[in-house]
Amino acid sequence: MKILLINQVFVSPDEPGHTRHYEMAKYLQKYGDELVIVASDLNYQTGQRTVDHQGLVTEQVIEGVRILRTYIYPAIHRSYFWRIVSFFSFMFSSFIAAMRVKDVDIIMGTTPPIFQAFSAWLVAFLRRKPLLLEVRDLWPEFIVSMGVFNNPILIKLARMLEIFLYRRATHILVNSPAYKTYIEDKGIPAKKITFIPYGADVQMFHPELDGSHLRQELNLQDKFLVLYTGALGQANDIYTILRAASQLKEEKDIQFVLFGDGKERPKLQTEAQKLGLNNLLFAGVRPKYQIPAIIAAADVCLAILQDIPMFRTTYPNKVFDYMAAGKPTILVIDGVIRQVIEESQGGVYVAPGDDQQLAEAILTISTQPDRVKKMGSNARAYLEKHLDRQVMLEKTRDLFLQLRKA
Repeated sequence: MKILLINQVFVSPDEPGHTRHYEMAKYLQKYGDELVIVASDLNYQTGQRTVDHQGLVTEQVIEGVRILRTYIYPAIHRSYFWRIVSFFSFMFSSFIAAMRVKDVDIIMGTTPPIFQAFSAWLVAFLRRKPLLLEVRDLWPEFIVSMGVFNNPILIKLARMLEIFLYRRATHILVNSPAYKTYIEDKGIPAKKITFIPYGADVQMFHPELDGSHLRQELNLQDKFLVLYTGALGQANDIYTILRAASQLKEEKDIQFVLFGDGKERPKLQTEAQKLGLNNLLFAGVRPKYQIPAIIAAADVCLAILQDIPMFRTTYPNKVFDYMAAGKPTILVIDGVIRQVIEESQGGVYVAPGDDQQLAEAILTISTQPDRVKKMGSNARAYLEKHLDRQVMLEKTRDLFLQLRKA
């Protein structure tokens, strides 16, 4: 098979971020299949260019994976208005690039941002190919719930586009069980929606990895290391982490380390300086291939989002990486992912937005090394049984095969 994916936020192993689609491309190669990826030329976390321009489209080949990097207006870390402008620029450039790819069997669109999914639909429509729509987050519901998108006319238009794509897609792939329910409630037949969680690579993330060199690099050899990895954006509620760290300033053995970047990083660093957080370190960004060793260096790992009802539908990727690495998750997110952590007994739940409860949970767990070890092993065992990335990719390929035959 030859599958064409349009994904503005695609990440290669040499960039920070989630590399699930790259891993999918490598997996498909084993069967002689090809996943061609149309991506933007900016990294979503850093906002930095990933390639030097050679016209509108610059082709990369990484270990046999073909990536067409197309121009995007560099404004994803500015206001939401300019971010939308940036999304539209990729919508047009990705359409041009995708139409140049020959002999495609399936078109795969992904959302958010939703505008690139429209490009995928148009390419599939013009080329008379099946469209698989992958829903990674619920757009526009998330940004409406956060209050950053409040124009009633634009909200109505965005929801019309969302329903249009759900109805026109040949099939819909979701990575959270709550997304399936949400889309069914929009009137889409259940048989048209498949739930396949992303899971994690049990070989890439492993409890036996040695993270001691990172502790030495950061001079944190004897600390109880509380790790956060990922985006530093508005949705991620890093301010609650800062307030919890402020309450633990006198606990000299506890150290917070944040790896990542995003729109809120400058404000977060300013706030951390105001609070005098010598126990919290912004460690910058690292490419994905270094993340397993970084997680290996941690004692416990944080996953956190704002206290917004819609965020209860999410299956955050970082949680699965933490579990695969055999690390307990301190989960500051309610909903379906809480069910995973509690069923696996692989971490501790803290109410979203409650910095006092978060500080107390970290302080308590920092004195319980046996409990930390047990939760980590529980998490790993659960992930191996239910969320192995290779099994999830096998299910995804089966879905591709069904679509090609349809």
